[in-house]
Amino acid sequence: MSRIPYDPLHQVAVEDVADDAETTDAAPLPGGERVAKRLARAGVCSRRDAEKLIADRRVSVNGRVLDSPAFLVRDGDRIVVDGKAVAEPEPTRLWRYHKPEGLVTTARDEQGRATVFDNLPGDLPRVVSVGRLDLSSEGLLLLTNDGELARFLELPSTGWLRRYRIRVHGTPTPETMRRLAEGVVVDGIAYGPIETVIDRTVGYNSWLTVGLREGKNREVRRVFDYLGLPVSRLIRVAYGPFQLGKLDRGEVEEVPRRVLREQIPDFFPADAVEPPPAPGAAPKPAPRMRYDRLPKAMAEQAPAAATKGGVKPAGRPSAAKARDNVERMLGGKPKPKPGPHMAGKPAVDARPTNAADRRAAAAGLSDSARKAVAAMDRALSKGDIPADGPAAPRRAAKPTPAKGPRGDAGGKGANRRR
Repeated sequence: MSRIPYDPLHQVAVEDVADDAETTDAAPLPGGERVAKRLARAGVCSRRDAEKLIADRRVSVNGRVLDSPAFLVRDGDRIVVDGKAVAEPEPTRLWRYHKPEGLVTTARDEQGRATVFDNLPGDLPRVVSVGRLDLSSEGLLLLTNDGELARFLELPSTGWLRRYRIRVHGTPTPETMRRLAEGVVVDGIAYGPIETVIDRTVGYNSWLTVGLREGKNREVRRVFDYLGLPVSRLIRVAYGPFQLGKLDRGEVEEVPRRVLREQIPDFFPADAVEPPPAPGAAPKPAPRMRYDRLPKAMAEQAPAAATKGGVKPAGRPSAAKARDNVERMLGGKPKPKPGPHMAGKPAVDARPTNAADRRAAAAGLSDSARKAVAAMDRALSKGDIPADGPAAPRRAAKPTPAKGPRGDAGGKGANRRR
């Protein structure tokens, strides 16, 4: 099929492109994308509403008013809707949403029921859902501002596992588990294997965890109803690598862009980079190094500000080091350690030898130094820090009472046994 070449000056319409039903899930057309799709990606409206705006001649591209949605645009084209210029599409974003029970997953409901999109926070851009959860279902629902990403994630070819927790009336039998593992056919529709684990059974009800890799409409409910296990509650807890986690009902949380690109590398081009920060935005702080998780040899070299409390923890001094510190405050010299360099030299010890000498030497010290000396005396007297010289004799153990002829320690116990 021949195509009219793209004209950047006149924006030649694509007359020979197939209808919208054929191009909705097709690969991007050469030379750009359909104007209705661009308006939807820019958050102006849905693709269907964009086609109505074009039919009403309310959309222009580079000054030309359009009357057909079969028109290609590309980056840099100026699109105007009702006299207002349309901004370039935002970067692809994804949100996790905990859908409550009682909301329908549609933009507008013909019966006037409350929808998911009516209950989203007002600061969210225009988003579409990845798949659906019916009125009585709850749990994880992914939202995105990029319809192409939504269609990409819905494809069974992604191989992502959708995981649910369901409550059924009854208990699955081994035969039921076998049929679920092999897949069943219901009303002429073949459903693939469903991984099933029985969590617990309470009365006539059972809680199960099920997983499937395809997203046919009401698949879980139809399969289990067909097997005689009607579903009374259904909660989606995971969609591929994205988990419901601890999101409260009705809460929305955006997936970081770095995580999004790591989990869906096939969707993003390899040369894509993170968008620059907004003008005036504060730079993100660098991650703090956790020195408390390093080996001891490396943690000792950590800066003081990196440790908890802002002060680098000091190790507990040994008894010999504590004595030397006090002797230095008293004006004496610490006793040199024995070694080859001391061979043939007389041992010289200028430190005070008893508590009286230490108290006399401490008379000219400051209050803090005198307190340290007093604490050292108390420690030496209690034996907490061993003093120089021979070790003090151990306290004799208390004698144990002699046992009687029956092995008793006294008469009362013996009388009791009798």
